[in-house]
Amino acid sequence: MQIPEMTKRLLAEFVGTFWLVFGGCGAAMYAAGFLSTPTLGSGAPTHLGIGFLGVALAFGLTVVTMAYAVGHVSGAHFNPAVTIGLSVAKRFVWKDVPGYVIAQVLGGLAAGGALWAIARGRDGFVAEGNMAANGFAENSPGGYSMIAVLCAEVLLTMFFVYVILGVTRDAAPTGFAPLAIGLMLTLIHLISIPISNTSVNPARSTGVAFFNGAGAPGQLWLFWLAPIIGAAIAGATFHLITGVDRRDDDITGMVRAEDELVPDGVDPNAARPID
Repeated sequence: MQIPEMTKRLLAEFVGTFWLVFGGCGAAMYAAGFLSTPTLGSGAPTHLGIGFLGVALAFGLTVVTMAYAVGHVSGAHFNPAVTIGLSVAKRFVWKDVPGYVIAQVLGGLAAGGALWAIARGRDGFVAEGNMAANGFAENSPGGYSMIAVLCAEVLLTMFFVYVILGVTRDAAPTGFAPLAIGLMLTLIHLISIPISNTSVNPARSTGVAFFNGAGAPGQLWLFWLAPIIGAAIAGATFHLITGVDRRDDDITGMVRAEDELVPDGVDPNAARPID
């Protein structure tokens, strides 16, 4: 049975967002502060956790791996703010935005549920406050205010989308876009884990907020608003700042029949890499 192309794209976004939330938040939950169990007479437990650096790398690696795996199908957005930012830049059609955003949020929630279910396998686990949720004020790891977190999330998402738009242009080295995007996401986390636990992705924030509780659901609005503002600014200004105007050039990675001539016998909806 032939699966419709849009269904494939939405499934790719679901799976990619699932992996981003599961891998990144899972690293924060399970491995960031892991302590060895001391043996009899051996003294204090040893810290074996991966810390902030490891968590930042985990988020970056999730994007790299899934972008190479399914980026040719959907464009590897895995983030509602990215999808909206690309649409503002006229690199993605607005009519496909709702489907992408729903698939991304569902993927994030599925990952949050899987993280919660696995974490319950450890005696004494309490989900409240321990699901790598984003937050400000009392829910910020470093106690940063709402305004500080808002500014950080807007700026970081803006530069994230600038990088995405830049590395998917024609002049960029073919095949290296996922690496640049993954490294950028790693850098973003190195900067802002102490500020907000780092969102720049409403689906990531939504995926764990309701399992986490502890005020995270009530603060979720900021982690939708700020990334979308930042992404929209990037989408609206990229061509003005860089002089690279690829508006109306779809970033989904799909070749459409109306966009180019297709040889006889070749499916015009077949997927290909972005560049």
